[in-house]
Amino acid sequence: MVFAQGCPHRCPGCHNPGTHDFEGGYLCSSEKILEAVAVNPLVSGVTFSGGEPFCQPEAFYQLALGIRKINPELDILSFTGYTLEELQEKKKDVPAVGSLLEQLDYLIDGPFLEDQKDLSIPFRGSRNQRFIDLKASAERGEMILRS
Repeated sequence: MVFAQGCPHRCPGCHNPGTHDFEGGYLCSSEKILEAVAVNPLVSGVTFSGGEPFCQPEAFYQLALGIRKINPELDILSFTGYTLEELQEKKKDVPAVGSLLEQLDYLIDGPFLEDQKDLSIPFRGSRNQRFIDLKASAERGEMILRS
């Protein structure tokens, strides 16, 4: 799992509030992350979490490209507090958002909503969040959700 530092959403009840401050955290080179992925035979995918990965779309896009070079079969999933629809709007002004979306296999979108908290839903914290299969959605031309 790769954590982004900095998050504008600051969802009340967030499981990872230490990543909210854009000035916090520590720097880690993409090379170090890619090396860790390459040497671990148990890795079947990489997850981008946060903070908010889409506040650093170019860096995460480049990281995704590096992961694809190591092993094109690895799944890449990203969490985001934005909805897919908001990201599709953002890519008009920030092309790297669209580039990153194109590299992802899965997206878990939407802010964590404390009043909809439900830890029984796999990979999500609240019922409003969607687990979107981006590759299947692109192939079918419609949003494909996973449970």
